[in-house]
Amino acid sequence: MIGNANTKQEKASILLIYTGGTIGMIENPETGALESFNFQHLKDNMPELKKLGYAVSAYQFDPPIDSAEMGPEGWQKIVEIIAGNYPLYDGFVVLHGTDTMSYTASALSFMLENLSKPVILTGSQLPIGVLRTDGKENLITAIEIAAAKENGMPIVPEVCIFFESTLLRGNRTRKINADNFNAFRSYNYPPLAYAGVHIKYDTTQIYHPILRKPLKVHYLLDRSIAILKLFPGMSPQVIENILNTPGLKGIVMETFGSGNAPKEEWFLNMLKEAVGRGLVIVDVTQCVAGSVEMDRYETGKKLLEAGVISGYDSTTESAVTKLMFLFGHGLTPAEVKEHMNCSLIGEITIPDK
Repeated sequence: MIGNANTKQEKASILLIYTGGTIGMIENPETGALESFNFQHLKDNMPELKKLGYAVSAYQFDPPIDSAEMGPEGWQKIVEIIAGNYPLYDGFVVLHGTDTMSYTASALSFMLENLSKPVILTGSQLPIGVLRTDGKENLITAIEIAAAKENGMPIVPEVCIFFESTLLRGNRTRKINADNFNAFRSYNYPPLAYAGVHIKYDTTQIYHPILRKPLKVHYLLDRSIAILKLFPGMSPQVIENILNTPGLKGIVMETFGSGNAPKEEWFLNMLKEAVGRGLVIVDVTQCVAGSVEMDRYETGKKLLEAGVISGYDSTTESAVTKLMFLFGHGLTPAEVKEHMNCSLIGEITIPDK
């Protein structure tokens, strides 16, 4: 662990990328209505930033995108902005709506290969123009983290989410609360830092590439992915329709417990037939914490025999965006399966055999 006492970079340059979301709202003094905030005038509206001593620039999506509308085009735009400004800034802070922030953070972690600078996503549950907003603290601390260095090197060179005092690996997160300020959790991977009186980083958990290579950005994503959430009494017709969706290439199947599902013959035959056609089916747990262990129970073993692959402790958000990323690069189903069974950027934990 290290604190932030020696990590303040007085001349660090940070680019804020405002995509949309609750944090970018401010109350119109004349009408009282909440409207989009102009981040070009950020320092005028948030004098606290001047005390940080950083060179903060801002880029604003025009028009801003509600997080419910965020998807591959938005992810590609964020990557393009980061790539175009990569040599100019020490770190990047992406302001984003909370609803799909975990999907965006997961996607960016795959799309920004060889990342060596911080990309910190944050937002708020209350607009920045509201008196009790959590937005100011989230934004200020996210900027500090994006600027933090130790011995001249960025402390957190990966895609993260900072929210309510906690820094989390982006592709390990999920939104778990629509009302509380503490909206995100990373159940299967420890926090990278806690922000209290000081920001305390757990450097043992932060991803550091072994070899330093130039940033390589990826824009290719394939939308031909679906989520199949199992529930008791699910109709065979529903499952058949999903598995036979025209053009479908990958499915994230949310199963019970440690990767269990019905072992009825019709169900297993449907899965086996779909896998035989080249469909990649990834088994992830519906539980908020824990990992898929397909060889633990007979039901999981039946899925393995049908050709379903383990998603280990992946979140649904990470598995979906990883499949989009892999199929987007033209990989065969066999190649996609191979990469799904590897940790590309710390998104899953592969158990020792």
